[in-house]
Amino acid sequence: MGRRKNSNNDTNQSSSSFSSSHQLHDAKARFEDPDETTECSNHDESMCEPDDDSLLDGDEKTSADYYFDSYSHFGIHEEMLKDVVRTKTYQNVIYQNKFLFKNKVVLDVGAGTGILSLFCARAGAEHVYAVECSHMADMAKEIVEANGYSNVITVLKGKVEEIELPVTKVDIIISEWMGYFLLFENMLNTVLYARDKWLAEDGVVLPDKTSLYLTAIEDAEYKDDKIEFWNNVYGFDMSCIKKQALMEPLVDTVDQNQIVTNCELLKVMDISKMAPGDASFTAPFKLVAERDDYIHALVAYFDVSFSKCHKLTGFSTGPRSKVTHWKQTVLYLEDVLTICEGETLVGTMTVNQNKKNPRDVDIMLKYSLNGRRCSVSKIQNYKMR
Repeated sequence: MGRRKNSNNDTNQSSSSFSSSHQLHDAKARFEDPDETTECSNHDESMCEPDDDSLLDGDEKTSADYYFDSYSHFGIHEEMLKDVVRTKTYQNVIYQNKFLFKNKVVLDVGAGTGILSLFCARAGAEHVYAVECSHMADMAKEIVEANGYSNVITVLKGKVEEIELPVTKVDIIISEWMGYFLLFENMLNTVLYARDKWLAEDGVVLPDKTSLYLTAIEDAEYKDDKIEFWNNVYGFDMSCIKKQALMEPLVDTVDQNQIVTNCELLKVMDISKMAPGDASFTAPFKLVAERDDYIHALVAYFDVSFSKCHKLTGFSTGPRSKVTHWKQTVLYLEDVLTICEGETLVGTMTVNQNKKNPRDVDIMLKYSLNGRRCSVSKIQNYKMR
């Protein structure tokens, strides 16, 4: 996958504050910079795979099995651990809010290498149950032992939906469940399952709030390279692939100078209260042009917040914030839209789990523009696979 150049502002801006466009929603919604305290660390997300690889030979493997397999490889965990915005924010949340963790029982959902569990143990947790379903669980056990926390951290290998905890309730559930476009891979439902089964009545889920945003960008050069390329490939018409390419959202970094409109809040999810079905939704949007320009794509990104902390803490994955491994999700439009300053692109976005594979996401965009230079009304469907 290609990479765009990032402007200097992308890397210099505080990685843990909402982008400037979001400050209008809440003047207090400022996150402390994860670079300000403690040394750099890490964490990881993951799920599960069967112990017996022989059961998954040939056609026996499902898409979910390949998902579990992917988290057995250390390279994925290395990428996530080196995402300083992500990992340092979690570290700061835990180390700077020890009052939440002192003598508490913690459940780490999708523990990966166990870094969040180690943070919690060092912060004074009474016991941490680290649930990891990939083969990385075996490594996590070794890591826990190597760091002298075997008496505090118990690594459990298995699916959250299938394991049994040695306790009936936990005080805290912590997880890094977010996928591309926030909901890709659908680990959220696993966290909600754990919440409903084990979280004490006055327990805490960390993080507890996420927000999904949408904006529009000019992206002529990149769209030409990724989409229009298929119109003429060494003199041959391969435009049938172009249709497929348009349906697949592109995960990539977007230069903030490409942004043409305001950023619209699509959906807020309160992890402590929401139901599993709330992750499927239809949300309206109204994007107002901030200058005369073309629109080639819509861009989605998300913010994550920990509101139970002494100080509101979190991070943004938006184009105006420091780059994370989540980058942004680019949805290319079939047509090039010409928009003038003050004109509005209106529509709705519908997000659903894919029926065949709930880890995949189906997205439907309905949008229209009635401007001085352009009039269009269209429906486009996208599939994140």
